[in-house]
Amino acid sequence: MGMCRRAEWGWGVMKPLEGVRVLELATIFAGPMAGAFLGDFGADVIKLEHPAKPDPARWHGPAKDGIGLWWKVLGRNKRTATLNLSHPDGAALLLRLAAETDVLIENFRPGTLERWGVGPSELHAANPGLVIARISGFGQFGPYASRPGFGTLAEAMSGFATATGEPDGPPTLPPFGLADSISGLATAYAVMLALTARSRGGSGQVIDLAIIEPIMAMLGPQITWLDQLGYVQPRLGNRSNNNAPRNTYRCADGRWVAVSTSSHSIAERVMRLVGRPEVIAEPWFASGSGRAAHGELLDKAVADWIGVRGRDEVIAAFERAQAAIAPVYDVRDIVADPQYQALSTVIEVHDDDFGSVKMQNIPFRMSATPGEIRFAGRAHGQDTAEVFGFLGPSELDDLRERGVI
Repeated sequence: MGMCRRAEWGWGVMKPLEGVRVLELATIFAGPMAGAFLGDFGADVIKLEHPAKPDPARWHGPAKDGIGLWWKVLGRNKRTATLNLSHPDGAALLLRLAAETDVLIENFRPGTLERWGVGPSELHAANPGLVIARISGFGQFGPYASRPGFGTLAEAMSGFATATGEPDGPPTLPPFGLADSISGLATAYAVMLALTARSRGGSGQVIDLAIIEPIMAMLGPQITWLDQLGYVQPRLGNRSNNNAPRNTYRCADGRWVAVSTSSHSIAERVMRLVGRPEVIAEPWFASGSGRAAHGELLDKAVADWIGVRGRDEVIAAFERAQAAIAPVYDVRDIVADPQYQALSTVIEVHDDDFGSVKMQNIPFRMSATPGEIRFAGRAHGQDTAEVFGFLGPSELDDLRERGVI
């Protein structure tokens, strides 16, 4: 159904989603993340934005020359076109596009598409095979369905915030779109499941993704703990109830490292390294929970040893001891790190505005069908004429004058 043009884009290897066309009707941030993940592997993603009200993500965060840089990452591998879906002619054009589309991603408040006459019933009448991914804060039904929802609310309601932060501090929210990003990955996964089911003789279907749910699924067995033990996970800072020592530690040069001892053998190596081998013989040391109960003692031993040594010396000693450690990085460290360089985690991408921009690469590698970030986010409506190429020039001009595109 899609409109991918492999020869024009110059890809050397057939991408797994080539030939799949995606209409992205979504804004900040989960839906656009899902579209980006699909585009990374060859889908022809067409981002449709309101002619006069573009996706606010275009101006989110720091900008250069008045151009938002977050959008360069979020809008990668997407063609951009404009369409006023609330206008009857815009709704009609959407149905024409949907008839030749595989996936539609939207994150309007529940009931909005139905009000415009382009809900799932109309979309599936135009294309029974269409996969419709509906992303909202709280889902398409239930007492909160009509509320506006953002990732921050999901981070609060999922249990993430209450379990994050120091024990005597407030619940802590992440300084980035964690719940939205997790929801974007979950949406891309759900889309692939729906496309696979369709390829096996099924039809299109509707995906109902509530942003409050995927992040909760990542938080471990908190519900099972409550059900079986009445246990509510507390805030522990950087410690864990499952093992110790586990924390971040400041080195003599002011830099930080993180240490993890999830396995018993690693915990033994760490305590020998820091000069406290006698604790290994303690009965409580044999289990992760036992070590966690003596976290103060173990943490002090590790912190004291690390605190009088520079970070490079600490890491080298841990590596010789085959103990698990990592430097605590900021983004400057990331771009200079040889492991990230070996993995090509940071790449340079073509951009129409700046010539090129660096960004993080696709977060995994595939031996036969690798993904590719071909270009950064494009200008608002840059590909409108191409996307609506089935219309004549005079029709396009008329639609522009009337604010439909």
